[in-house]
Order: sequence, then C-alpha cells, then structure tokens
Amino acid sequence: MRRKSTPLPIKDGLNPTRIRIQGAPPTGMRAADAVAEVIFSQRHRHPDDTWDAIYQRFRDNEVVRHNGTPLSPDELLPENCELFFYKTPAPEITVPYRLSIIHRDDDLLVVHKPPFMATMPRARHIVQTATVQLRRLTGIPELSPAHRLDRLTSGLVVFTTRPELRGPYQTLFAQRQVSKVYEAIAPYDSRLVQSLADGRLTWRSRLEKNPGELQGRFVDGEPNAITHLEAITQCSAAEQAELEKIHGRQPPLAHYRLAPVTGKTHQLRLHMWAAGVPILGDPVYPRIYTEDEEDFAVPMHLIAREISFTDPLSGTHRSFRTPLSVSDTFEGTA
Repeated sequence: MRRKSTPLPIKDGLNPTRIRIQGAPPTGMRAADAVAEVIFSQRHRHPDDTWDAIYQRFRDNEVVRHNGTPLSPDELLPENCELFFYKTPAPEITVPYRLSIIHRDDDLLVVHKPPFMATMPRARHIVQTATVQLRRLTGIPELSPAHRLDRLTSGLVVFTTRPELRGPYQTLFAQRQVSKVYEAIAPYDSRLVQSLADGRLTWRSRLEKNPGELQGRFVDGEPNAITHLEAITQCSAAEQAELEKIHGRQPPLAHYRLAPVTGKTHQLRLHMWAAGVPILGDPVYPRIYTEDEEDFAVPMHLIAREISFTDPLSGTHRSFRTPLSVSDTFEGTA
C-alpha cells in the first residue's frame, strides 16, 4: 500500500502530479502539450493557470522525468514515459472550522477533523483538506492519513509522519483491526431505547453506493454493512437549546453511540435514517441538499469519537478519544 516515490518533493503541502504515457504518444506531442492537456481539462482550474504559467513551470525546472531530469517545453515525448509537475489549485472557500491535534508522537499524529473538510485532496477540495492543512501547520510534508472520514463527518483521523509507516497502519485499518466508536445526534426514539433494554442492537444490511451518486441504498443480499447501536442518551435541556439555535425547532434529541463493524461509505447515516432517526444536519438523508444550499454554520452531527487498536510496530494497545463536539471547532462564517 506504500505509494511510489516521486522525483519532485511535496510542495506547500501538495503532492506533484504524474502524467503517464503508455505506448506511443500522439505524433509530435511536446512535453508542454501533455502538461497543458491535463491542466486545461480540469473541471476546477485556477484562472491564472494559462500557457504562460505552463511555460514558467519549465523555466523553473518543475516539469521533470521519472529520474528527476528537467524537461524542455518543446521536447517530444518518447514511448512509455512519465512526467511530473505541480498543479495550481483553483480558488477554494475557506472552511471556517479548526483542525485540533489530539495526540502527537514520532510516528503518529491524531487529529479531530472538523465537518466540511475532506481528509485527502480530491476534485474541488484540494487546499481545504485535512492532509494539506496539517502538512502546512506542522511542517511535516510526508504526513499521510491511515484512513479517511467523509467530508461532512467530524472526529478522529490517524496520520503517519513518515512514508515507511504508511503501509503497516493503512493495512491495520483496511483489514478492520481497528475498533471505532461514533456518536450521532438524532431525534430521541423511545422504541429504540426499549430495544436496547436487553443489550446492544445490531443493524445488518447490504449497502450499495455507485461512484458519482450522492445517496447509497440498501438492497437484498448478504449483509456487507454491520453497525452496533450501543447506547442512547437524551440531550439535556441546555444541549437541546444550543442545537435549536443552529438547526431551528427540533423534536427531543439524543446522543446515539454507534460501533460499526464494517466501514461502508455512508453506512452509519443510512442505518440511522432507515431506523427512523436521521442524523441531525445530514444534507443527503433523507433529502439531498444542493451545493448552493450548503451552510458551514449548519453541520452534520456525526463524530468519530474513539479509535483503538494494537500498534502494528510496538504491539502495544493504543486508544484515542476526542472530547470535542461538532460545534466546538467552528470559527465563524467563511
């Protein structure tokens, strides 16, 4: 799972982009043409990333071969070659929430990721991501997440500090050797409370979610999404009042303690919705909100509260917990 090293270093928190030409390139394709094709085909492109900016990359020796040798813009590309260069991120709206460091040692950085911030750069979310922001904040360019959280979900994310650590910790998460506890806020349901009287309640479903679709769905078949509901605690009057300041009038609300066995995309959100208690602030279940309706002041109340595992290097038990609420890291309107 370790990523292949690149001839260009991480720059300002951003990895270089690789262009790989398989077989013979189009006749007469220059290095500058290959870079331009990638830049101009971006859906989210910086308006200043013009031909002049492309040629400036070559003048700065920031378009290189796999071995680090700089390319000239008019150099014709051979068969089966690789080029590396830096993209310029398009302008992004600043996420008005604070990343909080929960634990730091020589190997790991454990943070509380706020809502509306993606874990890794992707599509229109590049600079305003936990990975890039933490690299800039800590000065550790090789920081890499061992796992991911949905952009709208808050809570714990574990980062490794060096490339050689990525594989062991990423494998730990990929093989489900990590115990996780989430906390959601949703309408209080006395029927679910009664169902918990004899112990935890388990939801087992088969979940499908196609790339590009906002909503997942449950279908018939062997379960691939398993969640334990462990506890329900009704919100205090003070908590209810604070939440209604953000979300308007609400039915009585409660904290739901959730322990997922599997890690399917939107698993907890779908299980809560299917149980009749959609998570407060969820913009996808039950109704899909448009991009224009997104309001940073109205977050989804789902937190990755606890993470524990046996360290793959030392063999010791490690456990982390965030005391923060979804709203604790809000720093004002963007």
